[in-house]
Amino acid sequence: MPNRLAHETSPYLLQHADNPVDWWPWSSEAFEEARKRNVPVLLSVGYSSCHWCHVMAHESFEDQETAEYLNAHYVSVKVDREERPDVDAVYMEAVQAATGQGGWPMTVFLTPDAEPFYFGTYFPPAPRQGMPSFRQVLQGVHQAWDERRDEVAEVAGKIVRDLAGREISYGDARTPGEEELAQALLGLTREYDPQRGGFGGAPKFPPSMVLEFLLRHHARTGAEGALQMARDTCERMARGGMYDQLGGGFARYSVDRDWVVPHFEKMLYDNALLCRVYAHLWRATGSELARRVALETADFMVRELRTNEGGFASALDADSDDGTGRHVEGAYYVWTPEQLREVLGERDAELAAQYFGVTEEGTFEEGASVLQLPVRDGLLDAEKIASIRERLLAARAERPAPGRDDKVVAAWNGLAIAALAETGAYFDRPDLVEAAVAAADLLVRLHLDEQARLTRTSKDGHAGANAGVLEDYADVAEGFLALASVTGEGVWLEFAGFLLDHVLARFTDPESGSLYDTAADAERLIRRPQDPTDNAAPSGWTAAANALLSYAAHTGSEPHRTAAERALGVVKALGPRVPRFIGWGLAAAEAVLDGPREVAVVGPALDEGTRTLHRTALLGTAPGAVVAVGAPGSDEFPLLADRPLVGGEPAAYVCRNFTCDAPTTEPDRLSTVLSG
Repeated sequence: MPNRLAHETSPYLLQHADNPVDWWPWSSEAFEEARKRNVPVLLSVGYSSCHWCHVMAHESFEDQETAEYLNAHYVSVKVDREERPDVDAVYMEAVQAATGQGGWPMTVFLTPDAEPFYFGTYFPPAPRQGMPSFRQVLQGVHQAWDERRDEVAEVAGKIVRDLAGREISYGDARTPGEEELAQALLGLTREYDPQRGGFGGAPKFPPSMVLEFLLRHHARTGAEGALQMARDTCERMARGGMYDQLGGGFARYSVDRDWVVPHFEKMLYDNALLCRVYAHLWRATGSELARRVALETADFMVRELRTNEGGFASALDADSDDGTGRHVEGAYYVWTPEQLREVLGERDAELAAQYFGVTEEGTFEEGASVLQLPVRDGLLDAEKIASIRERLLAARAERPAPGRDDKVVAAWNGLAIAALAETGAYFDRPDLVEAAVAAADLLVRLHLDEQARLTRTSKDGHAGANAGVLEDYADVAEGFLALASVTGEGVWLEFAGFLLDHVLARFTDPESGSLYDTAADAERLIRRPQDPTDNAAPSGWTAAANALLSYAAHTGSEPHRTAAERALGVVKALGPRVPRFIGWGLAAAEAVLDGPREVAVVGPALDEGTRTLHRTALLGTAPGAVVAVGAPGSDEFPLLADRPLVGGEPAAYVCRNFTCDAPTTEPDRLSTVLSG
């Protein structure tokens, strides 16, 4: 019989609706039940494409005996971290503080007042490698709760007090200057892996936000080292197994330093961020590889993640059926030489193995290889390779596909809108711009209420129950601002303004200018989460600083500019110390130092000269430049006011720091002015 999760919209929660565990969703009623029964709460946090979440569910939560013990001695609460990043952040901070590490599945034991007192991540069904079994943990916590309640209360109280004392040391209310950005670059250079690209050791994550900083830094200063790190990292990632060499798109991370074997789940946020990075790399260098990867990644998002309603699904699972009924990580993506021969025949299989680095011993498990593009000597027949790729892709499509998490997350859709709008504009792909507009329309229609408050998620055209957090407001505003620059439709600037007004009113500390991840009127947790560091995606804090800055450049709004600069004080503190974890903030700081530049292109919409100047403006590499386009006398954008044609010709006006260049009708001149 299904449990209480059967009525939820989260695909992750629905995966647990038939467990024998009597799960509750996160709710005040669950804690009231624990109070009434005088039992602790088991909080289990995960997400639908998390491999070890599935493993623990199968081993423990589907086990009748374990479920009966849980139901007798606990109130069990299941949370999708992608739906409730605030709940996840608060308890992950406690887990990391207590154990020095964190991850998912996250397993936390709470008092009925939601105070944590015992922590872990994955627990096996039997003791293993020094880890207790899940049953042993459940029995131990139950015993402590029954026999040493005072001790439990003391531990819980201390943890909550410690968390309350971890307010962020804000540093300086001024933006980082040349010195801090140079120190950040030096720090990145020290952690850079010159042999393989990327930063640090295994596992290696795509450093999307750091790459944006490096590209902007190079554009502003001409620093060749910054461009080299960005270009080489992008090339190594695109040639490695983390990139899907047949279907496009990136997996979550590489388990090794060489980008060979990925963790195979594909996340919307990674692909949106990387699509934009490769488009920007092409803009800076003209790299054909960057162009191909940007377009293939955009096409992957539209083809495999787009929902029937026009939004973008959150993720594809790492696991899928290997054809024998077993769910195996990577089964959909890997190949053996024998499988190549079955699809391609002997001769073409040999060429494919050489081209994609498929070996007899394999680069993954059980003799299978992850497809890569190892550096090759000599040229191969491009038509033959294209034919091989098409046949392999068609054969792969016959395999059981990985599951898809169909929920639409506002923040990640905002990132996808920005990536698709810009990629479509750069490469003359109006279909990609249309996909961005459709996703933006869905967010306005389904996720925004009359007060422009955001709902975080939706699924199958139904809005979820959870309020948007700071990253939702900031990333959706970022997407709308990119869409405004690309389409010339001022309504997207207007919607971005509504969202950013909420950031100023409900997420900003008026005293310090620091930002909170949840609104002032959001559900009260044991601590109000606040994290400026970029992890898998930009933090709400740094994303808000970027969007506030762009909006101020478009409108001349002093409150938005001031809020952006005050928020970037944290980058002044953290940039020189931990540059790998505040790349989006460093990118925003580059835009502040460059202006950012404000570009107004004035001319009739269908005029070829207007279109050429608009495209030239979008292709400018000046960090954070904003672009408005419209007919003379248009009131679509504030930047177009009092900007006439020049000699009857379409013209571009460029301003920065309250100073304007002479308007130009020449694309080459505009390109020079916007080259950073």
